Amino acid sequence: MTAYELENTNSSKIAAEFVRARTRAGSPAMGMVMTLVIVVPDEDAESAMQAAQRASREHPARVLGVILGDGRGKAQVDATVGTGGGWVGETALIRLTGEVVRYAESVVLPLLLPDSPVAVWWPTQAPDNPSEDPLGALAKRRITDSAAAKRGKSSAMLRQCQMYAPGNTDLSWTRLTPWRALLAAALDQHPTKVIRASVSAERISPSSDLLVAWLNDRLRVPVERHTSEGPGITEVVLETKQGPITISRADGRLATFSSPGRPDRPVALKRREVPALLSEELRRLDEDDIYAATAQRLVALDKES
Repeated sequence: MTAYELENTNSSKIAAEFVRARTRAGSPAMGMVMTLVIVVPDEDAESAMQAAQRASREHPARVLGVILGDGRGKAQVDATVGTGGGWVGETALIRLTGEVVRYAESVVLPLLLPDSPVAVWWPTQAPDNPSEDPLGALAKRRITDSAAAKRGKSSAMLRQCQMYAPGNTDLSWTRLTPWRALLAAALDQHPTKVIRASVSAERISPSSDLLVAWLNDRLRVPVERHTSEGPGITEVVLETKQGPITISRADGRLATFSSPGRPDRPVALKRREVPALLSEELRRLDEDDIYAATAQRLVALDKES
């Protein structure tokens, strides 16, 4: 990637560098479809930008990495602006220090692509209420990852569900897409009433908490949560009058699907990496009604416990 360092800069100069970078590349129009804002600590910025780079192959975007530094002292904005090098679109890694940290949206707002959607992603620690966060308020889609929270990991998913607003989602929910597809297919093959269910997963697993809430909401049956050694979710059992329907995955890659009256069969169920999860979430920018209902049920189950 061709990168240009801008020290003690501002939004206008960053925008001008984007124009110069496109001109140097001989492409005044990059075909970008959205702006992706990544709010990330300095130590996690490299891995987050790499994940966004891989996602940009499917979703050409202007990617703005925002590092919120020490809020004390003189305000300063530094940026690294680049194109190429595997990026499909434009990228800027912006470091804010001093008083400007409190007004990060004033730096980001002029850099948003006009007339195109905005998504904000917090790869690690997210605000308790993303929709009311100054940067989150700029976005149509707000993506968190409770499994990557550095503080309050055990309650991070519950907080996100309590503060749910249209446009919010969490990569812990995205991780469930293959599980939910398999379970729905299993019930299509065995159209019988489920009596109860159970989910086994490692002790702290936001995805398993959401899966319990989803099964409870959709099936209206008791769902138990068991602890296993992991990785992630290791087993889901749906108890029916005909016998148990079981999806068991001990190694995080290959699952065994067992159902009444049929031989066991292997099913690919590999744990997906963050770029694939991010790409999935960027495919849909409308409200996820099923996630909204699941978040509401998780909050209700917590109050009942």
